[in-house]
Parts: sequence; structure tokens; C-alpha cells
Amino acid sequence: MERVADKEKHVKVTIKHDDWLFEQLKDAEFAAEYLNAAGEDDDPKTYLTALRQVVDARGGIAATAEKAHLSRETLYRTLSTRGNPTIRTLNAVLKATGLKFGVTAY
Repeated sequence: MERVADKEKHVKVTIKHDDWLFEQLKDAEFAAEYLNAAGEDDDPKTYLTALRQVVDARGGIAATAEKAHLSRETLYRTLSTRGNPTIRTLNAVLKATGLKFGVTAY
């Protein structure tokens, strides 16, 4: 009986990676580093996917689209893997999520 009681005391709590990431992306510093890492990939789809995750975690599509003065449909299209956003649109989306572009030297 003692063994069962010990096991019940040490129950591990697990969290799905997507849920963990969603919570982490609510933090502006983490979100910025996440996007910077995604930007190092040569495939722009990687960055757009990461930006979509940041948008979802930091307010959602509807709220971000409103803050960025875009329609929801435009934002969905922009952040799709087929998206080809302009610098102006990317800047507006980043600003709406509380982030901004930055440039660093290699």
C-alpha cells in the first residue's frame, strides 16, 4: 500500500509543446528572440509561421488585424505559407503585437 501512496504523491504534470510555446510567446522578449531565430532560416515560410504563432499568442488574428489596420482576411493571407508581405505590412503586424524590427551586424 505504501508504494501506491508514494506514486500518487509524485504525479508528473505534462504540458504539450504547443501549449508551452503559446504561453512563452506572450512574453515580448521571448517572442522577439523566437522571431529572430526564425529569421535566420533561409525559407521565408519559417518566419511567417513563427510570426503567425506570435500573433496568435499576443492577441490573436482579429485584434492584431484591427491594431495593424488590416482586414482579418488580409492578415490570414499575409501570414500563410504563401504570403508575401511588404515591409510596411510586417512592420504594422509587429507593432500591433508590441514588437519592432531590428538589425544587427553579423
